[in-house]
Amino acid sequence: MKKLLAVLLALAMIATLSCALADTTLKVAGWDITTTPYYTAIKEGFEASHPGVTIEWVDLASQDYNIKASTMLSGGDTTDLYCVKELSDMQNWAKEGLIVPMDEQIAAAGYDMSKYAGMDACYVSVTDGKQYALPFRADYWVLFYNKDLFDKAGMDYPTNDMTWDQYAQIARDIAAKTGAYGTHYHTWLSCVANWTVCDGVNTLADGEYSDLKYFYELYQGLEDEGICMSYDELKASGLHYSGAFAQGGIAMMPMGYWYASTLIGYIKDGTASMNWGIVSVPHLDGVAAGSSFGAPTGIAISAASANKDAAWEFASWMCSEDGAKAIAATGTRPAYVSDAVASVMASAEGFPADEGSKAALLPTAIALEWPLGEGVNEIKTVVNEEHSLIMTRELTIDEGIAEMEERAAEFIKK
Repeated sequence: MKKLLAVLLALAMIATLSCALADTTLKVAGWDITTTPYYTAIKEGFEASHPGVTIEWVDLASQDYNIKASTMLSGGDTTDLYCVKELSDMQNWAKEGLIVPMDEQIAAAGYDMSKYAGMDACYVSVTDGKQYALPFRADYWVLFYNKDLFDKAGMDYPTNDMTWDQYAQIARDIAAKTGAYGTHYHTWLSCVANWTVCDGVNTLADGEYSDLKYFYELYQGLEDEGICMSYDELKASGLHYSGAFAQGGIAMMPMGYWYASTLIGYIKDGTASMNWGIVSVPHLDGVAAGSSFGAPTGIAISAASANKDAAWEFASWMCSEDGAKAIAATGTRPAYVSDAVASVMASAEGFPADEGSKAALLPTAIALEWPLGEGVNEIKTVVNEEHSLIMTRELTIDEGIAEMEERAAEFIKK
């Protein structure tokens, strides 16, 4: 009898929710709606599985999104949900009571938060410790490699469990055997220094940068040996990483996963003609294989929404495996991590067919590229400025790190 009552209660709740959702239009704010395929995929997928609900995207220009969304929220606009572009915006919206926490709905639904590889923690308010958004996208970094060059060298392909020392030696070996560049570093800070945050402990805003020394020495050693293009050469030529790798003369390149769709497009239109694959980025000893860093994109519910139950239903679907599959089918990396989602991504036309590339779609953990907090933007400027001086050899590695620490100390809250 108790089981029967439980079933009847569950059915009643579903019926109640279905009635509540009938003939509901949800307005959802995002950016670049007309040029971003996954928005259409999300709308079509949700509406197909939730008859009677219509999703109406509110398109805000990308360059003005943060300001316009904040103005709409503070002005009481009744748009139901807002995509979260910057984590700092979500923190401010939560602090000001402009968006609502999701903890009760998450608990009631038994929502599995472990599928986000740690990215969900980015949307916990530093003010009250509550969850104010869920991630639906998560761009993280992988290692791209040119299979043709490895075949030419008679070398095994890179693996999903490889230390940075092993990676460096592979770069040297393949350069010696093929005459190609063993690896490539774009000019961004993230290409050289961000690997320190993959342990989930260190951050680039903690004011202590001795752990960066290993990666600067690794890079400068490879640069001195001619294993990669020099920083000065890249800055002078303005050569973009996308074109550099597509030319076929680079064996490996650490880069954000977003480059996969670019490379697929290059091969499709004839700009590039290579066999390629991806693996997890290398790791330090003591850091789990498959650990990476990245940045999420989330969804939050407005406090002014008149349809909060329906808004939760949409947000929870958008960020679930079903929503992730819809996003993945467009070639975009969703935040939700599972074998089923990886299979959808791997089935995209032009994606490498090998199991190693598919396995790289299942990261162990994704650390936040930059943490939240006061002074972070100022510290980011300091670290980038000193990074440039180290890369151009205007400062030694030790001098640059000392300057980072001295200058960053001014912005670290005591």
